[in-house]
Amino acid sequence: MARIINITNRLPLTIGEEIVESSGGLVSALEGVRHDYDMIWVGWPGKVTAGKKDRLDIEKLLARKYNCLPVFLDKDEITGYYHGFSNSTLWPLLHYRSHYIRYRQDWWRQYKKVNRKFTDVILKIAKEDDIIWVHDYQLMLVPQMLKQSGKNLKVGFFLHTPFPSYEVFRCHPQRKELLAGMLGADLIGFQTFGYMRHFRSSAMRLLGADCDSMVIRCGDRKCYMGVFPIGANVQSFQAESKKARFRKKLADFKRIYRHKKVILSVERLDYSKGIIRRLEAIDRFLGKWQDKNNIVFIFISVPSRDEVPEYAQLKANVESMVGRLNGKHATVENIPIHFIYKSVDFTELCALYRLADVAMVTPLMDGMNLVAKEFVACRPDFTGALILSEFTGAANELFQAFIANPYDIDAVADSLELAINAQQDDIKRRMRGMYERVTQFDAKYWARKFINEFGKLEIEDITAQKEIDVRNELVKRIKKSKKMVFFLDYDSTLCDLQNDPDKAGPDEQVKQLLETLSCKKNIDTFLISGRKGCELEKWFGKYNITLIAEHGFSYHSPQNDRWLKSIRNVDLSWKKSVREIFEQYVGITQGSFIEEKKSSIVWHYRMADPEFGLFNAQQLMAMLQDMLSNVPVEVRHGKKIIEVSLMQANKGLALMRFAGGKSKYDFVLCAGDDQTDESMFKLADKRLFKVKVGQGQSSAEFRLDSPKEFINILLGAIRNVR
Repeated sequence: MARIINITNRLPLTIGEEIVESSGGLVSALEGVRHDYDMIWVGWPGKVTAGKKDRLDIEKLLARKYNCLPVFLDKDEITGYYHGFSNSTLWPLLHYRSHYIRYRQDWWRQYKKVNRKFTDVILKIAKEDDIIWVHDYQLMLVPQMLKQSGKNLKVGFFLHTPFPSYEVFRCHPQRKELLAGMLGADLIGFQTFGYMRHFRSSAMRLLGADCDSMVIRCGDRKCYMGVFPIGANVQSFQAESKKARFRKKLADFKRIYRHKKVILSVERLDYSKGIIRRLEAIDRFLGKWQDKNNIVFIFISVPSRDEVPEYAQLKANVESMVGRLNGKHATVENIPIHFIYKSVDFTELCALYRLADVAMVTPLMDGMNLVAKEFVACRPDFTGALILSEFTGAANELFQAFIANPYDIDAVADSLELAINAQQDDIKRRMRGMYERVTQFDAKYWARKFINEFGKLEIEDITAQKEIDVRNELVKRIKKSKKMVFFLDYDSTLCDLQNDPDKAGPDEQVKQLLETLSCKKNIDTFLISGRKGCELEKWFGKYNITLIAEHGFSYHSPQNDRWLKSIRNVDLSWKKSVREIFEQYVGITQGSFIEEKKSSIVWHYRMADPEFGLFNAQQLMAMLQDMLSNVPVEVRHGKKIIEVSLMQANKGLALMRFAGGKSKYDFVLCAGDDQTDESMFKLADKRLFKVKVGQGQSSAEFRLDSPKEFINILLGAIRNVR
């Protein structure tokens, strides 16, 4: 049976004099897949334990009785990692509360340290067949740390919060590190498409990642994305509603609030929940409401993060405002706002959900908001109205609610009036649709959906390729060979890719390699590139190597003083019409430009806005493929380029032209980084030693991370060759 290792900031239990298990939404969601998988839970046990013996005793007890593995944290780590970086830096950033963000470098150090602690605990038990599922913003670095361990692990990450727009996220000092950490996962799940879109935008703009609609490639990583809106624990609410204690509590509440309209709000006391603005809307509503005796607002605010100063101040502000509004709108017979600053037990919560005429769920920003779904789950008779903020993930699903902008005080007050006065037929129509969705797509459905999607992924085993000792294999093959030939791509194979192609001249390491190769009598070297001949000659003309330009269209050998065409009698009349189209796209894509070669024409968009450039490139690609379908050219979408070139200008054909058949070579090394090099890698020739440099799927048998690594290995391998 497969195993899930579930990693959260806190274990689903509380350690006090006794251990009390949690029944939260995530716990309930994963209950639905327990019969299909073994499950281990990794997290902080919620208690600072100093003694080694105490820690060992707790570890043994949690493993034996609860299948949990604790990550022990000290007070400094809790302060810096949890109260500091997680809740005072990341939480406000992710919820667009920029004015609440506080940042300290020592918090960041503690955040990295604790993420490493979690990783080390996971690695002690993780096996290749396990599904490792990391949760939420406190552990953003763990996926990358797991992948860097060298183990071939399957890692999923789910972000329960929103992910903000690029313009907000880019402000964070560690923006790149956090993105790279998440991209260590094979699958990243988001609550909504909007959050996923924002993440994709940040990855493209900040890391230069290549993105399709649901796939991100960055470095040697291929990461899938998906939208998995979390559901409510419907079964728990349904089961509670059948119990006698629930019926008694509901009857008590009905007696207490007889003849009153009950409006309910339930949330943690958090500035993202919009409590102050909701109270302002209630103030405005009560100012127009005639009968102050027949309405009551019940606010249940669960204590949260009291250690953070902003939360203590928020509590004081809310209590002050509740007192002021009650003084303003109360009558001798009724106090309109009941503010409860504590958790209520589950039975009371279910009874209040069933009792309320209206639920007000109006956060300023919320990843999903399960309160809205829980309220709906408790209304099997389709009664009750839901006022829902448009800035919740739930609003994408519960669109039959009274949707309101929480920043518009009048709109919220008007929605409250509409909901209270709505006809029962309208209420039932709205609630029926929401109830059907909430009960069908519940918490267990969410967990199964994520895990099943994870199982379908084609996860590249890049780690396994790297484990092959490329250096030793290359040396072994070279020792057996008498006459060798090397076909080396340039950009991204011998040098890092540059935004400006004109600034990609050879550095000292490349010069050293080419000087060394120029002196080797038993090695013939071909530098094969998509660049123009004049560029290659300018940079590499002094070396004793053959230059092949434009993917094989022309070549220049040390024995010739001029460039020779490999392909003759070609029709290039298509270039004029292609250039006209490219010029249109230069006009609408700031930062893009055209490069015209003898056998091809290229539209570059590397310096354009990443998202807008990609959007226009995809449109341009579709247009050219349709227009040139009967012309003997290849339309290629490369690394931030669209290139139209002669079909005969092909690196694979060029290799065969110079080293194919019964040539004098008994060893052929070919190295490249992108799709243009695959025509070499796909050749079926036992003499070939194929090296892919960088990211992406490839037919090459060997893979290296970077040009620097490739050159170092190659220099070492040819050291003793004559």
